Amino acid sequence: MLNLTVNGIAHSIDVDASTPLLWVLRDDLGLVGTKFGCGKSFCGACTVHLNGKPVRSCSVPARSGVGQAITTIEGLASKNGTLHPLQEAWIEHDVPQCGYCQAGQIMSAAALLERNPVPSDADIDDAMQDNLCRCGTYVRIRKAIHSAAAKIANKGDQV
Repeated sequence: MLNLTVNGIAHSIDVDASTPLLWVLRDDLGLVGTKFGCGKSFCGACTVHLNGKPVRSCSVPARSGVGQAITTIEGLASKNGTLHPLQEAWIEHDVPQCGYCQAGQIMSAAALLERNPVPSDADIDDAMQDNLCRCGTYVRIRKAIHSAAAKIANKGDQV
């Protein structure tokens, strides 16, 4: 039995501790926003946060999530349902084409903005280089990240 906190909710799950976190999220908790891409940590489609740091859930054993705050794409929006500025920017800039990789893209971008609220193009390219998009929406992804950073900065100015 593993005790995991996912998107602020405590869960006790009867699963083998070596099961990849991805499958616990999808199969046991029904959080299907996190996608299976390659299964080898190469593509980034399965990116979630462990204590705010992006990890590839396809290669992280579920036991690694015990005692950690796990955040999936479903938990990025606020509790009242307000979208995260990145989610808003993704819509505003029409980023997704097929959409398959986008949850992982957004989760990696969210971690970037947490550690660097005003990233340069080079910072974005560096942070996002291991998130693959077969549709090639990289230019729109960069624009959306800059847009979200500006929205976050403006909200901070209003507080």
